[in-house]
Amino acid sequence: MKFGLAIVLIIVALLVGLVGGFYGARAYMKKYFKDNPPISEDMIVAMMSQMGQKPSAKKVNQVMNMMKHQK
Repeated sequence: MKFGLAIVLIIVALLVGLVGGFYGARAYMKKYFKDNPPISEDMIVAMMSQMGQKPSAKKVNQVMNMMKHQK
């Protein structure tokens, strides 16, 4: 009986750890990407310049808004 209880507790602890780790890592990554967006305005200006477009503030803001609202 004690051996069976130990196995059940180990399995339950493993499942709780996996679920807790998943949601903890998910929350951490959401916060990280909110604080440090992968694309900045400087990068957008550089991309537009390389493509031969003249990067105006209006165009840069439009691209940034599209990136922010994309999920």
